[in-house]
Amino acid sequence: MTLSFCYIMNMALKRFPIGVQDFAILREDKKYYVDKTDLVYKMVSSDRYYFLSRPRRFGKSLLVSTLQCYFEGRRELFNGLAIEKLETEWKTYPVIRLDMSIVKYSGKDSLAESLNKILEPQERRFNVKSEPNNHTWGVRMARIIEAAHEQTGKEVVVLIDEYDAPMLDTFGMESFDEIRIQVRSLYSPLKALGGMLR
Repeated sequence: MTLSFCYIMNMALKRFPIGVQDFAILREDKKYYVDKTDLVYKMVSSDRYYFLSRPRRFGKSLLVSTLQCYFEGRRELFNGLAIEKLETEWKTYPVIRLDMSIVKYSGKDSLAESLNKILEPQERRFNVKSEPNNHTWGVRMARIIEAAHEQTGKEVVVLIDEYDAPMLDTFGMESFDEIRIQVRSLYSPLKALGGMLR
């Protein structure tokens, strides 16, 4: 009885992570977390590509953040979780995370501004010459992936959150088709460079 009471009291002291979509913050702040890392391990051990389509507020962004921490080898964040007993190697990979929800899109100009904001930090990180006026998004994305692969000698992990935000924001607008073509261009290197991707 005492053990159960202590367990319940310990759970009660943890705060719920309302609105927290960052795995590192959730773990560092000791917020309540339902451990699904055994499923994360199964996922990363069984296949190379995943497309996750779940309703809003279902934890997709938190999962992307969890995957980022896992692939960056941030083992300390997983202490006490199921994956700690499953993973034996804790390899690190260069991770390119694209969060397409950072701004709202209304047309071609706002898309260009947004994609520059998303790509420029990755270009700086891997010493790729940044060309803000270069709107050949696929070429820029390919250069980032190639540079990450060459500089680290490792396969590159690409995580994309809210991949369809530009299309959803412009659905029904005149600019929709142009936005769709531009976003498709951004994602096109992922197939061509598959051999470099984890």
